Amino acid sequence: MNPKGGSAAAELADGLFEAGCVKFGSFTLKSGLTSPIYIDLRLLVTHPGVLKAVAGAMAPIAKELSFDRLAAIPYGGLPIGVALSLEMNRPLIYPRREVKEHGTKRAIEGAFEPGETALLVDDLISRGDSKVEAAGRLEAAGLEVHDVLVLVDREQGGAADLAGRGYTLHSVLRLAEMLEALRRSDRITEAQHDEVLSYLQS
Repeated sequence: MNPKGGSAAAELADGLFEAGCVKFGSFTLKSGLTSPIYIDLRLLVTHPGVLKAVAGAMAPIAKELSFDRLAAIPYGGLPIGVALSLEMNRPLIYPRREVKEHGTKRAIEGAFEPGETALLVDDLISRGDSKVEAAGRLEAAGLEVHDVLVLVDREQGGAADLAGRGYTLHSVLRLAEMLEALRRSDRITEAQHDEVLSYLQS
């Protein structure tokens, strides 16, 4: 979903392409799937203008949801979570990937109260496994999780995976929408567009 309309989606897709976040080739994803396209949103940390635009595009969606704290998934979602926290002036926490064996031994970084609701934030989604895992860590700490917000939905079953676990997915860009915007602006060829679209539909 894109609350700001097609032109804003095209502008954001163009910014991601300019930042080198959209790559074509043959890639093995974290989910184990092989893909002809790779969306490398970790590069956003070196492009503050694009990162700010990402937060600006995610904020209107987040404002429609009910939550007490943002909860970013390390590592890809953390820069986006920080940018969104600053954009909205809302507190941020994040579940650690590994529980510390020293110091506070916290599983969740940042202050929160049990019973509060966290909006889970990440860079993208293909399948829902990592989101469900992160939500489980938050819930084990006494937080509630109902919604997941990502920049890019790769449209590979993630929304259905999350829905099956009781979570609702919200996204700024769908992969097919981003591809169409890049094709219209001649950033990618018709062949690249069609190859990825065929892959998504297979």
